[in-house]
Amino acid sequence: MVKRLVLTPGGFTSFNFEITSKVKDGENFVVVKVDNKRQRDGVPTLNTDWWNYGGITRDVNLVEVPEEFIDDYFIQLDPNKANTITGWIKLAGVTTAQNVKVKIPEADIEKTFITDNAGYCSFTFNAQLDYWSPENPKLYDVIIETDKDKIVDQIGFRKIEVDGTDIKLNGKSIFLRGISMHEEYPIRGGRAYSIEDAEKLLSSAIELGCNFVRLAHYPHNEHIIRMADKMGMLVWSEIPVYWTILWDNPDTYKLASQQLSEMINRDKNRASVIIWSVANETPRGESRLKFLTGLITEARKLDATRLISAATELTYKDKIITVDDPLSEQLDVIGANEYLGWYSYSIDEIKNFSWKTKFNKPLIISEFGADAKFGLHGDEQTRWTEEYQDALYREQINMLSKVEFLSGMSPWILYDFHSPRRPLPEIQDYYNRKGLISNDGNKKQAFYTLQKFYKEKILQLER
Repeated sequence: MVKRLVLTPGGFTSFNFEITSKVKDGENFVVVKVDNKRQRDGVPTLNTDWWNYGGITRDVNLVEVPEEFIDDYFIQLDPNKANTITGWIKLAGVTTAQNVKVKIPEADIEKTFITDNAGYCSFTFNAQLDYWSPENPKLYDVIIETDKDKIVDQIGFRKIEVDGTDIKLNGKSIFLRGISMHEEYPIRGGRAYSIEDAEKLLSSAIELGCNFVRLAHYPHNEHIIRMADKMGMLVWSEIPVYWTILWDNPDTYKLASQQLSEMINRDKNRASVIIWSVANETPRGESRLKFLTGLITEARKLDATRLISAATELTYKDKIITVDDPLSEQLDVIGANEYLGWYSYSIDEIKNFSWKTKFNKPLIISEFGADAKFGLHGDEQTRWTEEYQDALYREQINMLSKVEFLSGMSPWILYDFHSPRRPLPEIQDYYNRKGLISNDGNKKQAFYTLQKFYKEKILQLER
């Protein structure tokens, strides 16, 4: 007998159902049905440039909790006060005030708070802690405990902020040496889904010299975020508000809002996540601006300790690139994708471009790149070759190094990945070939060019 049928759109982030009243003594079973059909009014919509994998690509767990349990919590550094932890805890199943303890044994912290009758309490307390950073990914065991329940989490504490065109981590300016990546596992293929997959992908980024990854274009699985915490990798996390979704459709906005909320709620205690992104490559317009401004407002209400960004539009005129998208007014950090030398202009023309901005804010070049099939060689003017891709990277790096308000980059992309929009026989074969590493694990020439640049950035900081 079917007890309950539930539709949960999205598919990238966690969700759960209360099944206490549905189970019976003896044997029980659960049927999980998934449907990966895209919808025009969905988020993402029909037209996207990555493979629409189906099946169960996230963990499925049966969780047993007491009748009164710890439902949710938020424990982070106060963005406005030094050496201060702020947060809240929410209990479920309670009807009277309860005592809740927060312990950080390594820091000799034990605090007791009293909830209201609905099980909620907020708190602030002083703490002397070693700050989390890529160089020192320090995680503390944080214990939340009531008379009936107990949770142990590993949490890092760090401060992220902007100061004019600088991004500052723990009070110091930082350049985000990044790379974009999809949730696709090389060699084996398919969705990256396990702890081992997460470690493989992030290890490749670390070998490249990265301290930062942009997780495109949807929330990746929780293993990636947890592993980034442990390995010291800063993270840009985004929802699949991508290209031309239905800006005037209330149901589309509701779905985008749901996915934003689920992403933030899942990862709000992860030190690695420093940027929430609300969109990628969306065309300018009043409806789009209203839609995304609403999401930005919601994100700030859910989490005031992180930065908000999106991959915005640029204006190209007379060899000047201007950062002028009106959406940037609402952002903490401006993201922008540009493909000089591939989708427009030639490699030789890249050096003739200069940049200006209308905003006193940091800029991250969230994408640039060119396709190259590993093992295909030719001169630097022959498209699809490793030499062409490498030449483009050299010219892009030279150009971007002169942009005074640039605070980071995440070129497109770490590995070649499947895409239905890339059918070119013998070259793409339904792969986007902009990876610095091929889908079978071979490094292209441009990998070493970007690695050299990032090593030079590290040396500059050490001087």
